[in-house]
Amino acid sequence: MAEQEHPQIYLISPPEFELSRFPDQLARVLDAREIACFRLALASQDEDRIARAADACRAVCHERDIAIVISQHLRLAERLGLDGVHLDGARGIRDARTELGEDAIVGAYCGASRHDGMNAGEAGADYVAFGPAGDTPLGDGTRADLELFSWWSEMIEVPVVAEGALNQELVATLSPSVDFFGIGSEIWSAEDPAVALGTLLAKL
Repeated sequence: MAEQEHPQIYLISPPEFELSRFPDQLARVLDAREIACFRLALASQDEDRIARAADACRAVCHERDIAIVISQHLRLAERLGLDGVHLDGARGIRDARTELGEDAIVGAYCGASRHDGMNAGEAGADYVAFGPAGDTPLGDGTRADLELFSWWSEMIEVPVVAEGALNQELVATLSPSVDFFGIGSEIWSAEDPAVALGTLLAKL
């Protein structure tokens, strides 16, 4: 996941999906827009279900030379032939790097905490994700605001991802200050997620 002049798209799976339908949906989105990376972020704790979903999504992604990482499940990342892991916060980043090797993608979600983000960067994260970037009734209402992204992009070299409750206006506003937009729930409930993605990014 390399930095580019314009933010890249980091696609995030829905927390639940039908294995019979989602890989085709994913393929259409990946074919419609240049995607840097895909994160499998299932809520399920069923190892067999996660493994079957990972196999299906990995095939779709790797056919298109797109990296796929998994949320949280470090021990499954290598076993399932994935490209890395996405963790909550800085804890575990060094262990993940040791386990998966230098070539793996190891990222961290740090909410709206500059301190956690810096710790993650110092621990060797390949990217730090902040969010939610927009207003949402979920969680405690804390947002990762423009000031955080602006400060990070000026002061820190580790690539930064903006994710959570994104809309057209936020994408346009945050674009100069982020390396990636993490996009998931914004598009998957739409009848055609590929069209929804294009609409979301219309002002980019």
